[in-house]
Amino acid sequence: MPEPIYAAFHKILAPVFALIIALIPGLTFAELSVTQGSAPALSQPSETAPEWVYTLSNNDSLASLSSSLLQNAADGHRLLAHNGLPSNATLKAGDTLRIPVDWLKRQPEPAKVSTVSGNVQHISGSNGRKTALTEQSLVRVGDELLSGAGSATLTLADGSEIRVSPNTRLMFNRLTQYGKTGMVDTRLRLQKGEVHSRVKPLQGNGSRFEISTPSAVAAVRGTTFSMQSGVGGSSIQVKTGAVDFGRPGKAQRIPAGYGASVTTTGAGRLNIRQLPPAPSLHYFEPVVSQLPTELSWQPNAAQAHRIDIFETTSGGWVQSRNVTGSQFPINQLDNGKYEVHVAALDQRGIAGLPAVIPIEIELLAQTPVLIAPEQGSSVDDDMPEFRWQLNGTNELARVEIARDESFKDLISTSEWAPENRALPSRALSPGTYFWRVTTEAGGTSFAASEARELTVNGTLPPVRIININYLDSQVRVFWERAGTAKNYRLQLSEEPSFQNIIKEADVPDTTASLRLIPGRRYFVRVKALAEGPVASRWGPGRELYLD
Repeated sequence: MPEPIYAAFHKILAPVFALIIALIPGLTFAELSVTQGSAPALSQPSETAPEWVYTLSNNDSLASLSSSLLQNAADGHRLLAHNGLPSNATLKAGDTLRIPVDWLKRQPEPAKVSTVSGNVQHISGSNGRKTALTEQSLVRVGDELLSGAGSATLTLADGSEIRVSPNTRLMFNRLTQYGKTGMVDTRLRLQKGEVHSRVKPLQGNGSRFEISTPSAVAAVRGTTFSMQSGVGGSSIQVKTGAVDFGRPGKAQRIPAGYGASVTTTGAGRLNIRQLPPAPSLHYFEPVVSQLPTELSWQPNAAQAHRIDIFETTSGGWVQSRNVTGSQFPINQLDNGKYEVHVAALDQRGIAGLPAVIPIEIELLAQTPVLIAPEQGSSVDDDMPEFRWQLNGTNELARVEIARDESFKDLISTSEWAPENRALPSRALSPGTYFWRVTTEAGGTSFAASEARELTVNGTLPPVRIININYLDSQVRVFWERAGTAKNYRLQLSEEPSFQNIIKEADVPDTTASLRLIPGRRYFVRVKALAEGPVASRWGPGRELYLD
């Protein structure tokens, strides 16, 4: 239509259209624009602020609710007005109140450590101090965890669970709980590494659970997923539920069974792909009474699989390994209940959906057979060797040495080890002892052998003669004092081998006088004696000669 004609036509019809719009009830210019699709709306409806709906119980009153739930206890009548109720309204059990989330009390709630394996550093957000993470640690807002070869499992205020893998740096930016509402606001930052998250369904519109990385953000409302962050970008694998994942402001919903990744540099396009299916596991006995045992699965197209073993009760991460082939040996597990997750790895090394199998380890320790020393024997060595035979598999054993046959007075042990011989942990003083071997399997099952009696004779240091005095036909011999010696035994012989003893005497002191025949050669030696069977070795002999 030519421009002059179009202008004239518009001038005539514009008032007519305006009159029609005014006469049609409920029709606005903004609605006309949207339906025509030719222009953006002039105004957008504001997003409704999140609210929490509370149902009153028998003991509730406006005052008690204001005190326990609201940041400002004086906002009780404001709350009534927000719900369209008069200021003198009477509340009763079963009534409901809509409470804006912004009005609710908020308090930081630390994360609790469920399990720690290996070395994990806990960096305080308040002073930067680094300490070793333990099961008694509390992780607060602003703290960081830095795992080397270790791993940890943490429980959040709402019962959600975070498993931190090795070589991970995780920051806790927000850990907020809204009073007793059950709502939480949790925001973590995965700077590098990997976490496994099991997030409980969030309560109310004010709840939030978010993990950000240098290249992406993941927001969830109740799901199980794994997330990785590295120099090249971030990725996620959703096992159950759904996760909104992607660059900030550009996230897309990733459903269960799918994974997604985004690079740190470049256009940052979200790459969504289906995860490898769960492997088909062969039958496995649910209760294991002997280790090692083997878990296997149907061969598939994957070149490798990832095996994760978790404690059922605590959620602790026990093992994580990548394996080739279609079998995995299970060993070195303590007694207890576990979940074994087997997942195929795609070409990028990302784990797919896991096949999960519960197992229970119930190892029983077997009684060992003692070999040496024999019952009632005696030894001079204060560190005697003990030997035995193990009758079980995957067992540890140690020697226990006590003064009494009931082993209530345990004085020495060896280290726990999968060995059949050991030395005591410290030297044994002379005396009579009882010894046995205890075996351990699975951390909770123990078996003990019969007890044997053993006498340790022990030894005192050799006694050295330090001086000899000659006076006429007498010779006085002096020797050094030996520790706990009570007496000393002196021997006199006419040959240095002491095969033919011509005099032997026990003396209480460290000197003795001898009457010798002049012109003849003699040899003397001394050893120390203590209470019981204890004695020293003979000291070196000394030659004696009178002109």
